[in-house]
Amino acid sequence: MASHKPRRRRKEETPDTLKRDVVRSNPGKSNSSPQYPLESFLWPAKKSVSQWVTLPLILMVVGLFRWATGFWGYSGFNVPPMHGDFEAQRHWIEITTHLPISQWYFYDLPYWGLDYPPLTAYHSWLLGRIGSIIDPRWFALEISRGYEDQLLKVYMRATVLVSEYLVYIPAAIILNRKLGRMRGVSTWESLVALAAILMQPATILIDHAHFQYNTVMLGFTLASISSMMAGRALWGCVFFVAALCYKQMALYYAPAMFAYLIGICIVPKPNVGRFLGIAIVTVLSFAICFAPLLLGAIYDQYRNIPVSTAQDTPSPNLLTSLPFTLNEKAWYFPPLLQLAQAIHRIFPFARGLFEDKVANMWCAIHTFHKLHNYPLGQMQRISTVITLVSIWPSTMIISLFPYRELLPWAMASTAWGFFLCSFQVHEKSVLLPLLPMTILLGSERGLGTEMRAWIGWANTLGVWTLFPLLKRDELRMPYGVLTLLWAYLLGLPPTSLSLYFGRQSRKGELKVPTKMLHLAFYAAMIAWHVGEAFVPPPEDKPDLWVVLNVLIGFAGFGVCFLWCSWQLILRSGLMEDYFGVRLRIEAANRKKKQ
Repeated sequence: MASHKPRRRRKEETPDTLKRDVVRSNPGKSNSSPQYPLESFLWPAKKSVSQWVTLPLILMVVGLFRWATGFWGYSGFNVPPMHGDFEAQRHWIEITTHLPISQWYFYDLPYWGLDYPPLTAYHSWLLGRIGSIIDPRWFALEISRGYEDQLLKVYMRATVLVSEYLVYIPAAIILNRKLGRMRGVSTWESLVALAAILMQPATILIDHAHFQYNTVMLGFTLASISSMMAGRALWGCVFFVAALCYKQMALYYAPAMFAYLIGICIVPKPNVGRFLGIAIVTVLSFAICFAPLLLGAIYDQYRNIPVSTAQDTPSPNLLTSLPFTLNEKAWYFPPLLQLAQAIHRIFPFARGLFEDKVANMWCAIHTFHKLHNYPLGQMQRISTVITLVSIWPSTMIISLFPYRELLPWAMASTAWGFFLCSFQVHEKSVLLPLLPMTILLGSERGLGTEMRAWIGWANTLGVWTLFPLLKRDELRMPYGVLTLLWAYLLGLPPTSLSLYFGRQSRKGELKVPTKMLHLAFYAAMIAWHVGEAFVPPPEDKPDLWVVLNVLIGFAGFGVCFLWCSWQLILRSGLMEDYFGVRLRIEAANRKKKQ
């Protein structure tokens, strides 16, 4: 009989672990006081309440805000014939529920054809099976297009919430606690950071108001980071492949993740076994994700089911561009056709350089110099080269210094590089660089003056650039409430200037140039809102305010990219090594002269 191993008692929270930049100590007094409102709300739970009581309360409160946000409109509400993202998600549920799997990526492509990886399709199939039991009219093939029944809205909103609480929320909790334990952050401080992370306004507004399932992909990403930090690289690969196979936007993180995995295989010495294990697990994970699609194509061919109900469906470019001709009667042709069509749909290079008006480099340049005059292929190559150049420093650093705590910084830097420079960027893609930045609130001094100021500023700027999109969906009210609430909870402008002029600012963590920069952008955002609300644009420039939003947002995001990259360099120790070598060289030269 195995001996009982008692549970290890958790270390007491000593004054040293509680001594963070989260609280303000009053001179001459033995007690401390909260520094910002979110801390005030959780202050009673600091010493007397168990985390297992506080954590469920946080989850209930953030859940209520998510559900309340869903009471407002959504993308494409009462806007026929294409409606919007809500109808796109509903339509994907419709086709995956009723059509053979071999037709998913071929069916009626002009009307919201499926253009996400297979894990999204499987998720849609599951939601359709459950929803059809409740009411078959919701996802009836073809006749349900544009269906906007109230119960359907409730069901769709509930699927977003449940999916988030099954994937994103647990991953955020685990990673937040892991970040805290790595650097001795107290449990209570980690709970404060968790509340701030889960109240991030941009994610709530896009998924629960505009309507999408981004938090599933973001949750898999957080699970991958958490696994990497726990030293479980193979599980990290599995979760990251799941993120890629749910939404291709996770590629924003791929260079940093790939470089980190290469780094742990060669530093401090080459580890061939680890490299082979990572390679095999990654390939197997992709194979498992695509297996139902490919095997289903073979089975549908056996049943003589065509891949498309339309006779003029073109073959994907990946097959037509081959230097040889494939035998369409061969057993291997259906899975190859499915794989080529899925890749063709997932990476829509023919759509253009950017989607709508987004605060990245190409849209900003297009304001002054029209880029559509250049060949599309040429712009694709240019954007690819510039993107690779922008992410090269971060990938090199994380591969040479594969420290676990640097991974979120590297992912933030490469994600900003992709957002600013890559091809076919959506305005909603700003969620990707904001995620690793925001999760750093749970790290050492994450709630301190400098980190809170930078992360809060980046999130405020990010959600502000989403306003034109949210305005089209009639989501001004939830935008204002959630953005100002988050700013209030963390003591950020425009609700508070204590970070920049109060007692916190006197600690010297924020330099004067940083204060001036942040406040200038806050002032610009406020002035923009006033102008957009009360000053109509000229008739010959109807998009004036949207273009100004793009230009200001691009400038701010460029600063975010530089800050994340600089923090990665500083925290890697690279500068210390450089200056150490310089000092040794100078000392040696002085000896020679003597």
